[in-house]
Amino acid sequence: MRMKLVLALVAATAIAPTAALAQYTQEDAAHGAAAGGAVAGPVGAAAGAIVGGTVGAASDIATDIVAPPPPPVVTYVERERIPSVRVEREVVIGQPLPETVVIHPVPHHERYAYAVVNGERVIVEPHSRKVIKIIRK
Repeated sequence: MRMKLVLALVAATAIAPTAALAQYTQEDAAHGAAAGGAVAGPVGAAAGAIVGGTVGAASDIATDIVAPPPPPVVTYVERERIPSVRVEREVVIGQPLPETVVIHPVPHHERYAYAVVNGERVIVEPHSRKVIKIIRK
């Protein structure tokens, strides 16, 4: 039992520095706490929460997932009136918009930008230009 506790603490210590770079999610932490608690009791649960939150967030970064836009961003994009730009290829979530498409920032939400492409409003990640959401009416 003591060895399991030591291993859990060593694992948490080894991964802890990356926590500053990763987003902590309650769901990931809950999964980690459950696993840690099963192995090493209450202390293992605490260590598991740290490890689970860190690993879960790191997997989001590794798979390049951008958080879905919050409702105020979607509402803003729905209300803005800008002309549609025509592109030859289909707009697909996860794929970047062509460089020829001008994207517009969403005020107070620097993680999101938008454009109207082929008659559809799209929300994109500004740096990569990847489509996060297509708003269809």
